[in-house]
Amino acid sequence: MDSTPFDVRFELPGWSLLWADLEIAEGASPDLAPLREATVQRAREERTVAELSSEPTVAALRKLFRAAGTDPTRYRPASEALLRRVLKGDDLPAIHPLVDLNNCLSVRLAVPCCVMAEGTCEPPYLLRSGWEGESYESLRGPFKLESRPLLIDARGVCDTPITGNVRVKVEEGTRRAWLVAYLPAGVLGVEEAGAVLGELVDAVDGLEAPGVYGVEGPAG
Repeated sequence: MDSTPFDVRFELPGWSLLWADLEIAEGASPDLAPLREATVQRAREERTVAELSSEPTVAALRKLFRAAGTDPTRYRPASEALLRRVLKGDDLPAIHPLVDLNNCLSVRLAVPCCVMAEGTCEPPYLLRSGWEGESYESLRGPFKLESRPLLIDARGVCDTPITGNVRVKVEEGTRRAWLVAYLPAGVLGVEEAGAVLGELVDAVDGLEAPGVYGVEGPAG
């Protein structure tokens, strides 16, 4: 897998990042209802709430959160929070084709993923722990970022794998976006994650991923 066409650096060891340039084909209106339903069904067949925290990927992410300074039982990785809701009976909601794809990938891989609308983020990127006093307006309100794992771009903090940033939010008219998946290195590789993403994209008419890239950080 190729590396990103822009600079990505790591201050936090033990992480890898999968990046994908996603777009909705011209004139297309992708229907992700079948994919959402299949993803939920598969999750419920393969996982249980009781065993979730001991799964290798989930356990590795919790370890990485602790290394960044975050208690993962208080501030869960977004993927674990989403999986818990699904396993307790919630369905994946219909939000936007690119967001729905993002959520399906997160559930399949059990890793946090985000989509950043085209034009809302700017390289270079850095993965680091949050500094004292840092915060942003998240999708669920003001959110303090100190000691949280953060993705930084040229404009500041653009995401944390706990809750998304309003600045990079996908809107109704968004047709293109960058997807980022946060992977625990040594447990889930970029090639494997990219293959699952390709499978999901191929399952939906009108969705395309013209560029998929992997960046591996330093060992943890």
